[in-house]
Amino acid sequence: MIELEHVSRFFRVGEAEVHALDDVSEHVRPGEHVAIMGPSGSGKSTRLNVFGCMDRPSAGSYSLAGREVAALDDAELTLARRQLIGFVFQSFHLVPRLSAAGNVELPMLFAGVAREERGARAAAGLAAVGLSARADHRPDQLSGGERQRVAIARAMVMRPRVLLADEPTGNLDTASGAQVLDLLDRLHDEGITLVVVTHDPGVARRAERILLMRDGRIAKRLRPQEVGAGLGGAA
Repeated sequence: MIELEHVSRFFRVGEAEVHALDDVSEHVRPGEHVAIMGPSGSGKSTRLNVFGCMDRPSAGSYSLAGREVAALDDAELTLARRQLIGFVFQSFHLVPRLSAAGNVELPMLFAGVAREERGARAAAGLAAVGLSARADHRPDQLSGGERQRVAIARAMVMRPRVLLADEPTGNLDTASGAQVLDLLDRLHDEGITLVVVTHDPGVARRAERILLMRDGRIAKRLRPQEVGAGLGGAA
């Protein structure tokens, strides 16, 4: 599903060249659940941005669902993101003036889905995350956990094959975070490829394997039972 071969991503900061990713090679199989850990600045979010086609590598090769991303023009890249990838962020990124249903409908609006179908799919998406009764509420009328569940419904409404989650429980209390993680587990059980960036060892241990990043490289590849002892002070 996701194939990185010797991928690097570097930025210019003044006269210095900063390597956010440094010669990274990794494959994520269809239906796999992978967690990415590491300290701030280790390359976790940059890697997720490359996975999500929101950033292009400076060097190396990235293939998504068998297609070389570098060969896609902007329109093809937008289509690939829309059809293949869903995004969930720590800060939710909901539109404040829209209801929960309106937020879930948004990607379908951009994709040109007919109004009646948008409404039906948004209702089904909110039902799937247990929020049918909150469909008409704006984000400021929802709890943090409810906002994140709306964000997950929005991410899934286009029926993507890959879900990328950047610190999905970072702004949530323990109970709300557990609800969100249970929902992500259920989506993975249904066949979604799930990649989660997290600082939380408990979140990482839900994955099938964990990639520990340091200085733009994969420092370790861990099994869930190794998380904690295997971090070596890096998180």
